[in-house]
Amino acid sequence: MFHGPTDVRRTGRTGTPSGRNGAPCDNSCVGTVEEVRIAKRTGFCYGVREAIDKAKEASAAGKATHTLGQVVHNEGVVRDLQEMGIQTVETLDDVDHGAAVVIRAHGVRPDVMQRAEARGLEVIDGTCTWVIQEQKELARLVDEGYTIVILGTPKHPEVVGLLGFAPDSIVVDEEDEWDAAIPRKKRMALISQSTQPPWKFERLAALMVSRAHELKIVNTVCPVTIRRQQDTMETAAEVDVMVVVGGRSSANTKELTRLCEIGGTHAIQVEGVRDLTDPAVFDGATIVGVTGGTSTPIEDLRDVTRRILEIAGTKEAIAKAAELADAALDQAATPAGRTTSLPNAAARPTAGAA
Repeated sequence: MFHGPTDVRRTGRTGTPSGRNGAPCDNSCVGTVEEVRIAKRTGFCYGVREAIDKAKEASAAGKATHTLGQVVHNEGVVRDLQEMGIQTVETLDDVDHGAAVVIRAHGVRPDVMQRAEARGLEVIDGTCTWVIQEQKELARLVDEGYTIVILGTPKHPEVVGLLGFAPDSIVVDEEDEWDAAIPRKKRMALISQSTQPPWKFERLAALMVSRAHELKIVNTVCPVTIRRQQDTMETAAEVDVMVVVGGRSSANTKELTRLCEIGGTHAIQVEGVRDLTDPAVFDGATIVGVTGGTSTPIEDLRDVTRRILEIAGTKEAIAKAAELADAALDQAATPAGRTTSLPNAAARPTAGAA
């Protein structure tokens, strides 16, 4: 199995294949990569896709449009939305009366929705349907009198929103804190932030069985997260090295990187093509795999695929880098029904299936 350097130096975007010193590539810098495979069912998940589309539609209709918090953990997407006039705000106080505010897929506390409506804002609810079900389940568990444990990252926007429905819930994240944080109660319930790893949820459920006389387990791990991990692992088993594309703050992207390494395939995590400047990270690799988090546009995966071929491909791969990248995308992608392409990639209607 290929094992190479893990550091990827950041530089500006370049438009042509480059050698190890950054100069235009010639035969002296030809690499070993013959093929790049993009994992299936990549691109935006359904919830992210819907929130972005709703923001675009509101702006296209001439409305002053804002998103409450970054609509997605991807700086490139946020930047492109800003160029369309869609502004990110951290508080409702930054939104003028009568303007539109998009609630991102993570959802918000009920009082945030009430305050937005009270201020006369046009609320466009982009909360993921899966997260809405989580919120309903939590409200039901509160009514039924359960002591609730939420598996999630305490300050993650989704968890902050969930706590608005069940403020007395116990939030736990890393395994080494579970024993001290989880009490022994007669009636307990377990629920999860949607993007938590399935194995982690299962392990916590096993622990809680011994802590409660009655334990209600509501599996709210998003099926898209599970499928994304499965597809990534299948691709990783077929290649020499994986490139995981996504925002550095994206939890599900980090988990994809971790899973590749656990499976024995070296993984490099990047935010985009600008992180790929050193061909040495692909030395000895013949087949490279590419995958992305649920907040990564599928166009980014195509561009990263092309970049890998340009800087580390064989002579034949370099010559057909653009064609091979498009073919890899076509093999992986399924039409999604609504646009997910960014404005500068609108020529390609293909989008990642959830």
